[in-house]
Amino acid sequence: MKGTTTLELPRWAGAVGIARLIVTAHGSSLESDQLKNANVMVSELVSNAFRHGEGRIELTVESDADGVWASVHDEGTGTIATPVPRPQRGGWGLYFVERLADSWGVADDDSRVWFHVGPLSQAA
Repeated sequence: MKGTTTLELPRWAGAVGIARLIVTAHGSSLESDQLKNANVMVSELVSNAFRHGEGRIELTVESDADGVWASVHDEGTGTIATPVPRPQRGGWGLYFVERLADSWGVADDDSRVWFHVGPLSQAA
């Protein structure tokens, strides 16, 4: 699947499975390991929004020949001013995103976290 999918995820643990299905549908340009990594990352971000966020959880996944981009957003007031992975404090989610993504970040003044994974031939 190419293009963009945006949907509101239900606020329950099963939302992680829905997010993985959407990423998998968009992952045709990725190698098997990259697709697994993208699914780990989206799982972590949706789990964080479910556990620590508030209100709606929105997932956007976009794909084209350059790979897959995904972002997860909730309506919480908390932002990540300096996104620092902190596995020593139990926060493995951003650690995995930092290690597995080709690029990632946090939208300014927002609770939206995004990542990009590209085809191996495109990765530097």
